[in-house]
Amino acid sequence: MPRPIPRVSADTTAPDMSPAVVRRLFIGSCIALAATGMTFSVRGDIMAALGQQFSLDHFQLGLIAGAAFYGYVAAILGGGLLVDLLGVGRILHAAFVAQIVGLLLTIAAPGFALLFTGTLVVGLGNGLVEAATNPLVATLYPRRKSQRLNAFHAWFAGGLIAGGLVGYGFTRAGLDWRVKLAAIIVVTVAYGAVFFRMRFPRTERVTSAVSTGEMYRTATRPIFLVFLGCMFLTASTELGPNQWIPETLGQTAGASGILVLIFINGIMFASRTLGSRLVERVSPVTVLAVSCVLAAAGLQMLSRAHSPLAAYGAAAIFALGIGRMWPTMLGVVAERYPTGGSFVLALMGSGGMLATAFTLPWMGHLIDTQGVAATFATVSVLPVLCAVVFLAVWLRDRAGGGHRAQKPGCTPDLPSLTRPEAETP
Repeated sequence: MPRPIPRVSADTTAPDMSPAVVRRLFIGSCIALAATGMTFSVRGDIMAALGQQFSLDHFQLGLIAGAAFYGYVAAILGGGLLVDLLGVGRILHAAFVAQIVGLLLTIAAPGFALLFTGTLVVGLGNGLVEAATNPLVATLYPRRKSQRLNAFHAWFAGGLIAGGLVGYGFTRAGLDWRVKLAAIIVVTVAYGAVFFRMRFPRTERVTSAVSTGEMYRTATRPIFLVFLGCMFLTASTELGPNQWIPETLGQTAGASGILVLIFINGIMFASRTLGSRLVERVSPVTVLAVSCVLAAAGLQMLSRAHSPLAAYGAAAIFALGIGRMWPTMLGVVAERYPTGGSFVLALMGSGGMLATAFTLPWMGHLIDTQGVAATFATVSVLPVLCAVVFLAVWLRDRAGGGHRAQKPGCTPDLPSLTRPEAETP
């Protein structure tokens, strides 16, 4: 008798992956990213408490917050290089251990040095999560990369919301900042349980037999380097202000900064989930250009917000701007440069985090010397620069027939890009 043909999901490149397994892998990835998001909002919420307890100025607090991004950069770049070799599962196991250890070190920290170290190790875990899950999602949904990466990254915003609610609720209950960090451990254990004994697919680049040399050459393509440069600016626009909003808006607008952060990430969550199909109907480069304009406008409005109502209005515009930036940047690169595999996604993620590591102490210095309003206005220049670049890329794409997703093996940056195949929902 002939051997039965393995079940193939309409969205997966792994021939032995059932739809149920694909869903479980995707759900586990979402929980892992939510845990990562929680570290960002909880850290933003406890910065004032850390400053008071350990007598730290804004620059020192910026260095501590920036340590997470240095760890993130090292892990996402290193993990991106190793994920094809070691496999997604091993990278995620390392991420789990690093997040747990880093959180425990931070909770036990007696001062600046161990706070910095613990935050650095948490950042390593966060970076390994993204190094593994971005190519995993791209592999599970090869013909819907931008859409599914947007839906996936909604859970970063979901984690930020959960962390914000934990911060606000625990503060109201009079609980210590260490208890807030302990709550993240619970979510981390949850994604570890979902992934326990799971079989992970090989990445798309490996299954497509794209050579390592071609992967590295893809990272030197001129337009990819343009997107990489823009990732520095879009990530700084999103993550820099979000880390400082909880600690600063109370000073300038009389609003609860952590509630404003929850509000921002609620809008981000909705835009990434409910509007994830937008990138199938509109060029992702167009989405990025419009996002940058909205983000710049929101930052300018935040710099002029002197009441809670004004703060929430400005935050809404800002959230609509930054909501689609990170996942759409990853999605457009994954679609245009599939031969780059996990490496180009790792470069994008590490570039964004490295830029934010520099942005946080820079913003802290501006807050100390020029005040909060001038700081938000200065940062608004970054998305304006990106909007100009994205407009130029859009005009170039339009001259060549528009943006199209490619399959592994195609030559990137050519006008005649391949249209995505129709697929079963």
